[in-house]
Amino acid sequence: MTALLKFKNVELYYDHVYALKGVSINIDEGETVALIGANGAGKSSILRAITGLQGLREGSIEYLGQRIDGIKPDKIVEMGIAMVPEGRRVFPFMSIKDNLMMGAFSRKDKVGIAQTLEMVLGRFPRLKERYAQSAGTLSGGEQQMLVIGRALMAKPRLLLLDEPSLGIAPKLVQNIAQSIVDINRDEKVSVLLVEQNSRMALRISHRAYAMATGAVALSGLSKDLLEDDRIKALYLGGEVS
Repeated sequence: MTALLKFKNVELYYDHVYALKGVSINIDEGETVALIGANGAGKSSILRAITGLQGLREGSIEYLGQRIDGIKPDKIVEMGIAMVPEGRRVFPFMSIKDNLMMGAFSRKDKVGIAQTLEMVLGRFPRLKERYAQSAGTLSGGEQQMLVIGRALMAKPRLLLLDEPSLGIAPKLVQNIAQSIVDINRDEKVSVLLVEQNSRMALRISHRAYAMATGAVALSGLSKDLLEDDRIKALYLGGEVS
């Protein structure tokens, strides 16, 4: 497989407190890779580093063979990396249409934008049904669909998802999970998924890294980690059903 992103020996600090200490991960074209672990383990710090929102103390980040650490966040989006932040950050007083179009701000290809919009509305029919509504009137699950759709409007090669199931009604978590699988398979978008719902993350990803206190504790194929006794004890609450 072709290497898409290489995150190599990264150290990252907030003031004098380290968040990542010598972390290395990689993502290949076409993969969904999960980052699992407790709060404060460093998962979201990896996303902030990739998107240029937080500078590195040491190490490097390569995307398609080019170093991107030190590049401004808007340029990183233009290179093909889009992030869905934690907390469903919609523009509440803007319509669903306008929220989606904000995701395409860096694109100039009108025909391509229209095609991507059609794809997003086809993938999330609830957004099409509520197209003219203000985003703030949507349910939590619908807002999560909207922010994922907004990220897809940038036409990324790599989609970063920060806790997409957080605060979502259980019956909608499965829908969100299936949409991630479909986007990876159908749109050929690679995915880096940060999730506290470790069971869900391992079931829909190809590979995974288990984070603990700013370092990678375990890594491997997701199907193998689902059966790993250490992962069961630490992240899955015992036996996997």
